[in-house]
Amino acid sequence: MKSLRVVLMSAIVMMSGLLVNAQTADEIIAKHVAAIGGKDAIKAIKTVYVEYDMEVQGQVGQGVSYLVTGKGYRNEVDFGGQKLIQVFTDKGGWAINPFVGQTSAEPLPEEELKGNKGNLSPGGPLVDYAAIGGKVELAGTENVNGVAAHKLKLTIPEGPTVTYLIDPNTFYILKQINTRSFQGSQVDVTSTFSDYKKNESGLVSPGSTEVEFPGFSFSIKPKKAEYNKEIDPKIFEMQK
Repeated sequence: MKSLRVVLMSAIVMMSGLLVNAQTADEIIAKHVAAIGGKDAIKAIKTVYVEYDMEVQGQVGQGVSYLVTGKGYRNEVDFGGQKLIQVFTDKGGWAINPFVGQTSAEPLPEEELKGNKGNLSPGGPLVDYAAIGGKVELAGTENVNGVAAHKLKLTIPEGPTVTYLIDPNTFYILKQINTRSFQGSQVDVTSTFSDYKKNESGLVSPGSTEVEFPGFSFSIKPKKAEYNKEIDPKIFEMQK
């Protein structure tokens, strides 16, 4: 009887510890937002300009991206003189992809546009997910290179489901999995982030990103970033 009492007391102590340490999805998100700079620093960023290298199957392309918070995002990457351009705005989007034979701008398919409003924030969709109609659930933990990462699932109306795996020590995002519709099928796009650094804006962002599609992958390494510089909104208008 005494041994049973000891076991029960130990179990109660363990349970109390688990209950004290249990965190809600919103508490984890709040710690993540604080870790990457805090809401005030994020909201102070009106524009972001980034130059980067993209490596695909051993070939390196030169890329540049422009973000005007809440308004538009433009990404360009040049491989050997062929430039791929993709633009999302709060109203639509378009692209020029010479690698599939496009020689002029074409509107992006509706399935690619859905759920992209959250990507018009420099801190990402989690920062203010409720404002874009999103819902987040805590789905336990998942092992990422030996770390029991918090697993959050974000759903956006008519958009993709995004799974975030967040380091419980740093509260940085280790992995992000976008599950979206592509040509009639559900496809997972997995981004793995590392080498986080703080920049002059106060924002902490990854210095390296590995992106995996089914049967295809590439890496991105930023070289230069500028914040709150003047960006002409005309760059988001579809080229004729």
